[in-house]
Amino acid sequence: MRRRPPPYGVLLAAGALLASAACSPPYESDSSSKAVGDRTIRPVDGCGSKAWTDPKDLSPDRVPARCLPGAPSPQPLAEPRELTIATGTLSAEYVAPLQVALDKGEFKKEGLDVTLKVLPTPDALPLLAKGDIDALWAAPEAAVMNGVKGGFDIKWVAGNFSPAPKSKSGLWVRLKEGESANQVAMAGRRMGTMIGKGSVIAYPMEKALEKHGGGLADIRYQQLGSADVLTALQNGGVDSAWLLDPVWRKVDGERGYAFLGGQPRGEPLGGMLYGPALLQDDVDAGVALLRAYIRTLNTYFAADYKQDATFVTYLAELLEADESILRSTPSLVMDWEIRAATTTRLQAAYEAQGVAEGSPLPESRTVNRALYEEAVGHRP
Repeated sequence: MRRRPPPYGVLLAAGALLASAACSPPYESDSSSKAVGDRTIRPVDGCGSKAWTDPKDLSPDRVPARCLPGAPSPQPLAEPRELTIATGTLSAEYVAPLQVALDKGEFKKEGLDVTLKVLPTPDALPLLAKGDIDALWAAPEAAVMNGVKGGFDIKWVAGNFSPAPKSKSGLWVRLKEGESANQVAMAGRRMGTMIGKGSVIAYPMEKALEKHGGGLADIRYQQLGSADVLTALQNGGVDSAWLLDPVWRKVDGERGYAFLGGQPRGEPLGGMLYGPALLQDDVDAGVALLRAYIRTLNTYFAADYKQDATFVTYLAELLEADESILRSTPSLVMDWEIRAATTTRLQAAYEAQGVAEGSPLPESRTVNRALYEEAVGHRP
């Protein structure tokens, strides 16, 4: 990956940032270390009480966890480590934190030589389970859950984002005569989607359908290419579609279309998945990777990052994206934490779609929060 000097001057130098972080005590009352299992959790400068939120807090206006910019500071591994992270794309905005961390050398600061490799999730899963790749930037989709049931040692270890309040990424429908956004009969309609059944969108889609006389089992699915979903909705090839940023802007405000709902605010549905390489074989590297990721969020994506025009230009170049399109949608709410029982709700939706195999998995089999908690110094 090429390295560029920062094209903007809104951020302070790293040394100044960390000096500032060190001035804020991470724990007001107790700064002692605590052993959790065979790991010792120590307080982290710049990551205080705001660096963790209760996973049971599902309020849509929850303020995501944050440390000070530049924190948590790097803790280089004793020996450099090469890591490969698979991702379905390198150009989507939700991949931006990984791209920025790579471009700004945040992984290198931890002694990590990271490679981002484009692989579809079905292809990446067996490689992750065997340790041929180290991590997967994706979501706990039905294929992941079924893989874990089949013996794969894979867990969701960090979140990615939730939508901004003004985002309308989600389920859109063509209104029939007499229908309105508040009253749409969804049962029996054909829906266009890029992934089809088994995607994490099944969970928010189920919530939206329940309000309009339909359910996941009552919808006819039509899998389409990313460039074809909107076209099919507009020309009547499908009755509804799941439209992502920034595609929904094409129908927003247009007569005859209605937005029925999207991903729940405050609840990430994807992020980083680890296999045995980082869950067991080299946990230090697993924590270091999340530490670099979290530091990137705190330094570059802590708030509404699209308010900085120069940073948006930088992101557009880095992602090889159209800058005007990138500016046309609100900033994602970047969030490294995982909410309680999200995988339970996802599995219920997969079962409703008929793509779940066997009994539902308990969260202890699907989620591991301990690594990001260690990275920010949170002690259970």
